[in-house]
Amino acid sequence: MISKRKFIVLITLTLFSVLAFIVQSYGKAGLKVYFLDIGQGDSIFIETESKIQILVDGGPDNRVIQKLSEVMPFWDRTIDFIILTHPDHDHIGGLPEVLKRYKVKGIIETGVQCDKAECAVLRDLKEKEKATNVLVKLGDSLILDENTKILILNPFGNMAGKKVSKANNTSVVAKLIYGQYSVLLTGDIEKQVEEKLVLAGISIDSDYLKVPHHGSKTSSTEGFLDRVSPLLAFISLGKNNYGHPHQEVTNRLEKRNIKYYRTDELGTILLSCKLNIPCQITTKN
Repeated sequence: MISKRKFIVLITLTLFSVLAFIVQSYGKAGLKVYFLDIGQGDSIFIETESKIQILVDGGPDNRVIQKLSEVMPFWDRTIDFIILTHPDHDHIGGLPEVLKRYKVKGIIETGVQCDKAECAVLRDLKEKEKATNVLVKLGDSLILDENTKILILNPFGNMAGKKVSKANNTSVVAKLIYGQYSVLLTGDIEKQVEEKLVLAGISIDSDYLKVPHHGSKTSSTEGFLDRVSPLLAFISLGKNNYGHPHQEVTNRLEKRNIKYYRTDELGTILLSCKLNIPCQITTKN
């Protein structure tokens, strides 16, 4: 008959084994890319296999906080990086509240001039947070872990302090690469930048595409879609929008047999990938 002491030791070892298995399994979760359902705007949460977390844009308002709570453990109050593609309201509006509620280690942006009140609020919070501020342009890269990196493909030059009439085309375009998989994140770029990327011969070919500018007819041109040649596409938008996605854009996608997923219809969409295993799509709705 087993003694009480040996029984306790056995149970303890079993619990440690179970916990080790859970930790090991959690550590092999692969790449997760959440296209958050935050209404008419953009917000994308990325978690790498080593648990590096990146928030790309914050949508138009504080709804991003609720959506983050749905994809992050309640005890996790840290985000490694925020990428602000450009300072339009539907991308920057929710970021001040994110900085108030989460410890953010670094903020990646272009530094383009912004005189809006919400930009001033964000600047004050960045200084208070003491997060590292990184200004990026074409050719920059961010190594996240052994299998994951981000390549910056736009803007083409240094935009720090520059005043522009249209912020859309200054958007950070980032190619997220995980092993053999790639996701092209495009902000709100329009036809001019799409054509520039194509003509410059930049490697925009990707497995997955975040459709530029919520599916506006000023974006997702024929040449751009042909060069990216994605397997699937994602459109971030709200139910009450500006006619997004435009029929011309959905026609172009369907013509190329590119299946697309919409946050206004499906809620938050998760793209999850593991090395050498086909990526999976799951939706909240």
